[in-house]
Amino acid sequence: MFPETPLPSAGKNPTRPNGFLYLIILALFITGLYFVFSNRAELIPAEEVSLSKIQEEYKQNQLKSLQIRENKIIAETTDGKIQNTYRLPTDGIKDLGFDDLTKDIPVTVEDTEGSRFWMEILSSLIPFLLIAAFLLYMLKQAQKGTANAFSFGKSRARLFDKNKAKNRITFKDVAGAEEEKEELSEIVDFLKHPKKYLNMGAKIPKGVLLMGPPGTGKTLLARAVAGEANVPFLNISGSEFVEMFVGVGASRVRDLFMKAKRNAPAIIFIDEIDAVGSHRGAGLGGGHDEREQTLNQILAEMDGFEQGTNVIVIAATNRPDVLDPALLRPGRFDRRVVIELPDIRDRLAVLKVHSRNKPLDKEINLEKIAKQTPGFSGADLENLMNEAAILATKHGHTKIKMKDAEDSVEKVMMGPEKKSRILTEEEKKITAYHEAGHAVVGHLLPHCDPVHKISLIGRGMTLGATWFLPKQDLYLQSRSKFKDELASLLGGREAEQLVFNEITTGATNDLKRATQIARRMVAEYGMSNKIGPVFYADQNASIFLGKDLIQRREHSEKMAALIDMEVKRIVEEASKKAREILTQNRTVLDKIVVKLLEKEILLEVEFVGLFGGKLKAKG
Repeated sequence: MFPETPLPSAGKNPTRPNGFLYLIILALFITGLYFVFSNRAELIPAEEVSLSKIQEEYKQNQLKSLQIRENKIIAETTDGKIQNTYRLPTDGIKDLGFDDLTKDIPVTVEDTEGSRFWMEILSSLIPFLLIAAFLLYMLKQAQKGTANAFSFGKSRARLFDKNKAKNRITFKDVAGAEEEKEELSEIVDFLKHPKKYLNMGAKIPKGVLLMGPPGTGKTLLARAVAGEANVPFLNISGSEFVEMFVGVGASRVRDLFMKAKRNAPAIIFIDEIDAVGSHRGAGLGGGHDEREQTLNQILAEMDGFEQGTNVIVIAATNRPDVLDPALLRPGRFDRRVVIELPDIRDRLAVLKVHSRNKPLDKEINLEKIAKQTPGFSGADLENLMNEAAILATKHGHTKIKMKDAEDSVEKVMMGPEKKSRILTEEEKKITAYHEAGHAVVGHLLPHCDPVHKISLIGRGMTLGATWFLPKQDLYLQSRSKFKDELASLLGGREAEQLVFNEITTGATNDLKRATQIARRMVAEYGMSNKIGPVFYADQNASIFLGKDLIQRREHSEKMAALIDMEVKRIVEEASKKAREILTQNRTVLDKIVVKLLEKEILLEVEFVGLFGGKLKAKG
């Protein structure tokens, strides 16, 4: 990826000393001046005594020196003690009783006029200097705050400069998505050679909208376009436009487009544009004025592009249904590129990219892992390989083994193992029959995917799991496949009923998924003969993001009741089919449970071997 080129930020300079440090240095300097001009003798700890005591010590030859400073007498005794006393200003040395003092010990009479003058000046200046330094510091802080206040309207976009990018991303670094890269390569050619299109009378697209689920590589593709064209790339999120202050969003939009024009040819990438580009006037409150002003400014800027500016806006969203129609019309976002979840070929390519710098064991089969991960996005696959590396390190392996990769698939899908969850023998047996019921029904029905693995090791919210490995990615689902999958989903519940004559809460998620599939068959896919080929799905768009203030249903209560009855009929038929299969194959069901309780995990080869290749589903 491109390294981010930081934009200058007001009030932040790492090489500049802190203003508070200046105050400390100034205080130390003033303190030093005070010590220089003050009397050093006064700084020595001294004992305050009476004048008569010093006179007595003088008579007993116990004084070493004497210092007279104005009305203060400082005496040093022969044993090194310092003593202070005071005299009247009019008293002389002889008046104090020291007749021949100057002959016996050194006497110093200090002239205090000079030091008094400087001490008075310092005493007067120190408060003013401190106040002035404090005011200067506060003024600088206020200036920084003012700069930050004015920077609210500046764009927060991060600029990736082509000249400073060390690791530039190109289409070669993006695994899979061949059709999407081919579509975006035209944008690269527009930026590199705009004149040939202008000479032909063609208009350069102003905007490209990347649509797709989270983690499919929309941001990566946008950076790859900038890397291929070798142009500056300004990256910003839709949520970064709007602040608590009115007008900030529109100001940031203007500043963003000005920066792009100054750096043209350039690419502006707005991630999660639905945060600022959703329907205007939607919701219970009639809309959000600040967000709508920001959106209006984006529309105005895209309309105001002069021909030949070579600035292209790329936006990404996983909610294209909530975007304002004015944003999607031709002349603004001319191109729409749909980025879907990767198929098995693209998943294999993504896995190879994310395993480049990881030591892989010879036994690891990336193609098999790609088959095990239908519905995984590019980000999921990256996380999978990272988790595999972590598990390999945790287990003390020098290379990533196949088991590490398969365990990471389960961890990403369902969560880590719950080793601390201890089941009773009865709960463990119920769970084993439940999972075996899924597997037996799914294996014996022709339209279900092959059983890959059965496990009694709890992960996340589950007590066990059964994995079905599809042979290939399917883009069309038949009614027969839906019916067989419904029977397999309900096989766990029917196994509990058959063996224990009781049902538990373990089938809650199975019932939820089965009901959802049955309702879609009836209301969306037209797979019910009684309802017919009509679309009856409810409009479940959010009232805050959609166009309507209330949710509405476009069919009668009588039709809604009929749909519910059809959904119930389909689910009950699937349950009946699963019950019949398990009843006919009770012996092999018991064998699988015994083996599963013994080993906790059954792989495909062991599971199929228990059937003997003779049993088939009837009905």
